[in-house]
Amino acid sequence: MSWNSMLTIGDYYYKLFPLYHPSRVLTLVYQPFAFGTMALLAYNESKIDTRWRNLIGFSLFFASTVMLIVLDLATSGKGGIGPYIGICAIVGSFGVADANVLGGMVGDLSFMHPELIQSFLAGLVASGTLTSVMRIITKAAFEKSDNGLRKGAMLFLAISAFFEFLCVILYAFFLPKLPLVKYYRSKAASEGSKTVSADLAAAGIQVEADQEAKGNAKHHERLSNKQLLFENIDYAIDLFLIYVLTLSIFPGFLYENTGTHQLGSWYPLVLIAMYSVWDFLSRYIPLLQC
Repeated sequence: MSWNSMLTIGDYYYKLFPLYHPSRVLTLVYQPFAFGTMALLAYNESKIDTRWRNLIGFSLFFASTVMLIVLDLATSGKGGIGPYIGICAIVGSFGVADANVLGGMVGDLSFMHPELIQSFLAGLVASGTLTSVMRIITKAAFEKSDNGLRKGAMLFLAISAFFEFLCVILYAFFLPKLPLVKYYRSKAASEGSKTVSADLAAAGIQVEADQEAKGNAKHHERLSNKQLLFENIDYAIDLFLIYVLTLSIFPGFLYENTGTHQLGSWYPLVLIAMYSVWDFLSRYIPLLQC
């Protein structure tokens, strides 16, 4: 929800920073931090504790969203290069958090049932759709009030921060104790995974030493990342095409192409909402039993 929040309050930031192209610049700040952190974590994936990786990511999402509110309150909602640099720094932390959580959760669910990964990825865009709906509601609620754009944006960020805090609590205390999760993590540990030990400890499960030794033998039989890439080159091409489409909207020309039409300041919100809704539908189609 954090990054979707940044995208959907773009109308507010365009009012504060009309000369700085927030949609373009903030996306370009976000991507290198996300990609660089993801590459570093992927290189060291077998040595990193997944539980702490995800907890750090979720906590960073929450803290960064709160910092956006604090920064706006501290500057009384004024523009200028100082606040803009502060927002850029916070967006960089969103990128680091995203690399931790997205890679960590997909890796976590890869030990479990394949449908869980599809549900998680569908849930990601469901949050984008929910975020768009919430932003449209808050914008409409404060549209006619004094300084309504700022009030709507701050209320919206506060709601997002609440959801992110809820994610920290759910992941830290409830997820490890679910029977399904305990079963699959125990199975992964017995097959040689070293990244689930903290999760199992949080659930009160100890992995036997002989199981771990047996699993380590299997662990060395896996394919290299290069082999996996070439075996899944069709998916790699799909990802490339998806990013071409996505980056044509954020930070591309489509977001700022307001033109002359009746939508006015609602144009970016409607554009993002339509993108999210259709993305939401397309990601849920594979979950239908047919």
